Amino acid sequence: MKLPRDVSGLHLAKALRKLGYEFTRQRGSHMRHTTEQNGQHHIAIPDHASLRIGTMREIMKDVAAHHSLTVPELLAKLEL
Repeated sequence: MKLPRDVSGLHLAKALRKLGYEFTRQRGSHMRHTTEQNGQHHIAIPDHASLRIGTMREIMKDVAAHHSLTVPELLAKLEL
């Protein structure tokens, strides 16, 4: 499955709320979100208008690994 293009950091953060991620803090342009599902997990999301595809790929791989999902399963769950 192909990763979506032109996804903003805010849009991705909103989609990750479905997996229990909540905003914890921000430093500069990076927002930190944390979930307690399946153990504690932190993810930093750049607050940019459009995320680079490599950044998006690494965030998706990290979140998918924490929730024991594949990236395509994660994308289907997030409806991106």
